[in-house]
Amino acid sequence: MIEINNLTNEKLKEIDELNDYTKYLLDFMKIDASFSIIIVDNEKIHEINKEYRNVDRPTDVISFALEENEDYEVKERLLGDIYISIDKVYEQAKEYGHSVKRELFFLVTHGFLHLLGYDHMKKEDEEIMFPLQEEILDSYGVRR
Repeated sequence: MIEINNLTNEKLKEIDELNDYTKYLLDFMKIDASFSIIIVDNEKIHEINKEYRNVDRPTDVISFALEENEDYEVKERLLGDIYISIDKVYEQAKEYGHSVKRELFFLVTHGFLHLLGYDHMKKEDEEIMFPLQEEILDSYGVRR
């Protein structure tokens, strides 16, 4: 089950397409699991970033992976939550010269891979995660 919550006043047609895309992500990675996507504004993601990561600024996406929590007992595979700043989606789509849909789907993919344990803090991890993101987006038809 995928749960998508838009906690902003923005009415995005791209959000409607996320259900199909998130099912595609699960199929692509060959896993059966649930996760949530929460769309927030810069103010809210700044608050979350400061509280949980001790970083005093807004960011574009934050993932909270439940499977990393040792107190969490697995009954069904519940990956966690992905918070996405809609303000950053708009800013970065303009900055990178692509569509709002491309940026939103990119951030969902990026957050989803973090839920699965992928990271990009080290060069060798980045060389695995970043090409995988592009492969997923390209194969779904969401290109730059």
